[in-house]
Amino acid sequence: MSELTVTLLRYGFLALLWVFIAAVVYSQARDLTVSGRARTAARAGSARAAESPRQERRAPEPAPEPRTSAPTTGGTRHRPQQLVVVEGPLAGSSYQLGSAPVMLGRSPEATVPLEDDYASGRHARLFPQGSRWFLEDLGSTNGTFLRDQKISRAAAVDPGVQFRVGRTVMELRP
Repeated sequence: MSELTVTLLRYGFLALLWVFIAAVVYSQARDLTVSGRARTAARAGSARAAESPRQERRAPEPAPEPRTSAPTTGGTRHRPQQLVVVEGPLAGSSYQLGSAPVMLGRSPEATVPLEDDYASGRHARLFPQGSRWFLEDLGSTNGTFLRDQKISRAAAVDPGVQFRVGRTVMELRP
């Protein structure tokens, strides 16, 4: 190889290395920005929680939809109506569930904002379908686990079965 080719390859490699470093720095800055907003919201939430500890929180509920099927009877399963945090920074907290999907993550815009450094801003989503709730990972960094198994697609969550988002363990209850 000629001297010019070797020099061009060296400069090309150096430029590629700097692009990689810039991408890592940008990614970390974006993550810290989301984390900073979540911490600010968490501090405000902690101040409210200190005034009245472990109050039940209610997830926003949309307007009732018209029924298209007959009312359920005693033999039919009812969809769980409560999300309870079993382990993690918010242990003991509970959230009333309606018929709207629930966003889980560190972002203050999440329906259930988690004070968990191992959770992504938009980590996972719980959504109702029929008489069941389904859990879906939204491309999080650390994954979402149901029964200690990482999920790669939407999975049904039965009442009493624990699932983990970051270091926060939750379960659905009737």
